[in-house]
Amino acid sequence: MRFLTILLTLSSFTIAGAFAQSGYYEDAYRFSRANPSGSARIIGIGGTQYSLGGDVSNIAGNPAGLGFFRSSEASVSLGYADWKVDTRYLGQSKTYNTTNFSLPNASYVGANPKGDLETGAFKGGAFGISFQRIANFNTEYGYFSDELGQSSIIDFYLQDAFGIPESQIENYGLTGLAYQTYQINPIAFDENGNAISDPNVYDSFVLGFPFQDENITQEGSANQISFSYGANFNHKVFVGGGLGIRSLSFSSFKTYNEEFVDQPLANSSLRENLYINGIGVNLNLGLIYKPMDYLNLGFIFQTPTWYSLNEEYEAGMTANYNNYYFEQEDVTLGRQDAISDLVISNYGLNTPLKIGGGATFFIGKNGFISADLDWVDYSAGRINSNDFDEGPDNMVIKNTYASTINYRVGGEARFDILRVRAGYAYFGDPYAQSPGVDQSTQQISGGIGIKLRAVTIDFALFNQKYDGLYRSYQVLDENDNNYGPTTEMKNSITSGVMTVGFSF
Repeated sequence: MRFLTILLTLSSFTIAGAFAQSGYYEDAYRFSRANPSGSARIIGIGGTQYSLGGDVSNIAGNPAGLGFFRSSEASVSLGYADWKVDTRYLGQSKTYNTTNFSLPNASYVGANPKGDLETGAFKGGAFGISFQRIANFNTEYGYFSDELGQSSIIDFYLQDAFGIPESQIENYGLTGLAYQTYQINPIAFDENGNAISDPNVYDSFVLGFPFQDENITQEGSANQISFSYGANFNHKVFVGGGLGIRSLSFSSFKTYNEEFVDQPLANSSLRENLYINGIGVNLNLGLIYKPMDYLNLGFIFQTPTWYSLNEEYEAGMTANYNNYYFEQEDVTLGRQDAISDLVISNYGLNTPLKIGGGATFFIGKNGFISADLDWVDYSAGRINSNDFDEGPDNMVIKNTYASTINYRVGGEARFDILRVRAGYAYFGDPYAQSPGVDQSTQQISGGIGIKLRAVTIDFALFNQKYDGLYRSYQVLDENDNNYGPTTEMKNSITSGVMTVGFSF
């Protein structure tokens, strides 16, 4: 079981007293959230695709849209992303930038339409296979301050160690590493000076507040290969289904530092490395109905993604003392190091299902306006494992996260072979209680395209913005309110995608 009791992986907030003894509950949101994906055409109109057929993005979006294809098509996309994070801690700001190139989409659609003279309601269909990058984890953020903090991570160690016998504390996660480096020590004698056998209460000879800084680097992505089929009935009703196979790779590298003034402890450092990978599977069902030639109505149902994940976790701690003589153990302290074992575990994750619908209104041959709406309940995510007790994490998932209503709207204008596009998307705040911070996401997008006889070239540019809070560790007051360090975060992700498609 990983030791992530302290440093929180997500840019999130703390619900006092609701922490699980690991960070697995964070995976339920991090690996459930998917970025707008697909061709540059779809991205340019805000990601709307539930009711718009005839695009390779339908393979993973709404497979019913494959029924609109009258010819086969292959396409490939290239992408670039710049993730900017502005952080603010104790009134001091810091900016981080992470850039990343990717292959966000590669698709093939094989169409098999019926001839115009053939009878019967079934008018043919199309099979599609696609590769899509649905999540980007490549980012860096952190904070620093030249002002003293309002707590120390030692305060957390002391609270976490309470009630743990000294005979067991050494193997008690990060708090055990703090014990091994003398940052916390057992109260070995009672008020009468008598020795306590196997004490379970601790204190620290390090007093006062430190300067604090932290750096977090994350890497990886989630990708999906989709196999879908869409059928056309009387050019009015289009139905489809698909199978998605996801692969996931995520790494997190953290370094948290404290520096003291006029204390026995000069400085300390905590390092954590986490690696997660695995695969998952999901199903996608869709329907598009054309009540009239200029209107499409779409509906999708996406099952949860059932993941099987593997992880490796390790941590190390260093404490540098000013040659402090610790009388209780008759030792002079200098540099003290402790490392954890390499922890390997396996667990399952069920992400929430998604239900959505949309409508597209066509303005003759001059373009269209399209809109999508979907519902996702992030509190329905679930962790399961034989390697650890997942109950606390599942309780935190249920209490921390909420359902969201997400919507997208976009349009395309056509001028001969030229296409001009624009879109807007809103993704609701996934947290049940965001203390003074709206953590919803807003996205604006635009794009252009050229459609020739058998070739299309499209380009899209979009920007996502969302705010968050990051807490390094928790320290609870008498009312169970966390007063550990809080960092404000502003995320801005600017991405460009170019798609080249061939019809045949």
